[in-house]
Amino acid sequence: MKRLTLLRHAKSSSENARLTDHDRPLSTRGQRDTAVMGSRLASRSTEPSLFLSSTATRASTTTKKIVEALGSSHEIIETDRRLYLASHSDILKMIEDQEDTISDLFIVGHNPGLTDLANHLLPDLRLDNLPTTGIVAIESTAQEWSDISRSNLSLLYYDYPKNMESPLNKN
Repeated sequence: MKRLTLLRHAKSSSENARLTDHDRPLSTRGQRDTAVMGSRLASRSTEPSLFLSSTATRASTTTKKIVEALGSSHEIIETDRRLYLASHSDILKMIEDQEDTISDLFIVGHNPGLTDLANHLLPDLRLDNLPTTGIVAIESTAQEWSDISRSNLSLLYYDYPKNMESPLNKN
């Protein structure tokens, strides 16, 4: 069994016009939403093997904060510039190339690639837009990442910061 979690970076700030898109930090809302989603993931007893993150500041910061919320080591984080604004097919290729010893993989990146990938893998999801800090968790019966396909996938959960119906959002 393999578990794949797609996580869109948290909301970024555009206050500093001198920064490139790649270098934009998290906004105040992005920092808050990362804490919310990190707490929800920790409540699910998530134990990721690897976080593969875009090198963009907003994605790498989201990754670090989520890993900390899960109580995991930063050693499970790898950054890859190819994830920055990657297409769904490019992301899928990166997933298929992962070591099969990894059982629980997080991909932290950007739209439209992540929304397109979620819809490609789970056509019944019909996701219009994966919101910032949104999560799509998928389970596969495949033993190898190269065997990931629509026929062996199921949605575990879809969650995002404003999801008031999340069972983990009831206090």
